[in-house]
Amino acid sequence: MKKLINLYTLALLLIAASLATSCKKEYGNLNSPTVEDYLKNASKDQLNGLISGALSGMRNNEGTYLDAVSVVGREIYRFSNADPRFVTELLGSGSTTLNNTGFYITNPWASRYRVVKNCNVLIEAATNSTQISAEEKKGYTGFAKTLKAYELLLNLNLTYTNGIRVEVADPNNLGPILNNTESITAIAALLDAAKTDLAGATISFTLTPGFTGLADAAGLIKFNRALAARVAVYRQQWSAALTALNESFFDLNGSFNTGVYSVFSTGSGDQLNPAFFPQNQAGEVRLAHPLYVTNIEVNDDRIGKATLRTASVSNSGLSSDRDVWVYTSSTAPIPVIRNEELLLIYAEANIQTPNLTAAVTALNKVRNTHNLPDYSGAVTQPALIDEMLKQRRYSLFFEGHRWIDMRRYNRLATLPVDRTGDDVWTAFPIPLTEQ
Repeated sequence: MKKLINLYTLALLLIAASLATSCKKEYGNLNSPTVEDYLKNASKDQLNGLISGALSGMRNNEGTYLDAVSVVGREIYRFSNADPRFVTELLGSGSTTLNNTGFYITNPWASRYRVVKNCNVLIEAATNSTQISAEEKKGYTGFAKTLKAYELLLNLNLTYTNGIRVEVADPNNLGPILNNTESITAIAALLDAAKTDLAGATISFTLTPGFTGLADAAGLIKFNRALAARVAVYRQQWSAALTALNESFFDLNGSFNTGVYSVFSTGSGDQLNPAFFPQNQAGEVRLAHPLYVTNIEVNDDRIGKATLRTASVSNSGLSSDRDVWVYTSSTAPIPVIRNEELLLIYAEANIQTPNLTAAVTALNKVRNTHNLPDYSGAVTQPALIDEMLKQRRYSLFFEGHRWIDMRRYNRLATLPVDRTGDDVWTAFPIPLTEQ
C-alpha cells in the first residue's frame, strides 16, 4: 500500500521553519533536524517550537479548502485564469468528475496531515520530557490533541463517506482508512481525551492573538468543547451538543466574533490571508453565487459579505456581479470556530431535542443582530430547521459550512445546478497516494 507522505520529514520542516524565525534561542541543528532531537528529552523551547509549527501549518492551503467546499456547495464561484478545474471538475461540468490527484483534495489533505504529525511529535515529546512539570505536560498534550482532532475533522469534511486515516503516528505502519462513522467517533474521543488532559493543566506556551481570551487552560477547554459541540451535531447527538456548549465559550448575549482564529500578518516569513481577494479584481476572483443575493431578506446586513462589483464577471456559462467580501484585508483572520456558530448549534440542538422556544430565542438573537425582525414563521420542527439552515447560510458564508450542512440534512439535491449536466458532489475522493 502506498503511503501518504513521509510525515515525520514534513513535520520537521514545519518545525524548522517556525524555529528559524528566531535567532535568539538554541535549538540544535536546524539544517538537519531529527525526530530524536525532540523525542528524547525536549526542552520547553523545543516544545514551544512544535506549538508554533502546528499553528503555522494550520493555515497552509486554508484558502484551497474554503474554495473547494464553497464551490461544491454553491456558495461561490471561483474563476481562475490559471486553473479551469474550479468551474469544471468542482462543478461536475459535462463528463468531468472529481479527480483523486486534483489539487483541491491533495493539497489540503497533505497540509492537514502535516499538522497531525506535528501534533503527534509534540504529544510524544512532551510525554517524554523531564524538563517540564506534570501539569505542563498536560497542557502540551491537551492542546496538541485538540488541534489534531480539528485537522482530522477538516479532512473528513472533504472525504465524508470515503473516510480518513486517524492513526498516522508511525509513517511506516499507517492505520487503516476508517469509514465516516468510525472516523468521527475517533475524533470525538480525541477531543474528550484532550479535555481530560487540559483539566488542571498549566499552559506554559504562548499562543497567537487568534486565541485572545482563551489562551489559558480554562480557555482552551472552552475552545475544545466548542469543537466538541460541532462534532456532536455532525453525529446528531443533540444532548451532547448542548452539554458541550455549556462548557464552551458559548454566550447567547455575547459578541458573535468571540472565538479562535487563524491569524495572518505582513511580517517577514509570515503568511497573508489566502482567502482574500481585492474587490473588483480581474483574473483570479471569488464571486458570491447569485442566489445569495436573490434569497437574502430585505435589510439583512449580511449582504455586505457579497459586495456589488463595478462590472459582472462571466466564465464558462457562469456569471455574478458580487464579490465575496468576508475577509476584507490580506491580514484578516479566518475563524476556526466562533460564537455565532455556537448560537446556531444551540438553536439546532434545541430544535432537535425538541425545545422549540429556546431555538426561536437563539434564532431571533441572530436575526436581530443582523437587522432583521423576529422570526414569524411556523414554530414547528421542520419550519425551524429551514430557518436554522438559512441563518447558517448567511452567518457562516464562506467559512466552510454550507455544503456540509446541506449534506448532513440530505439536501444536496436542492443546491442550484447552473448548467445542464453539472453535478453536486457528495464527497471528495481519497487521494491517489493513499491507495
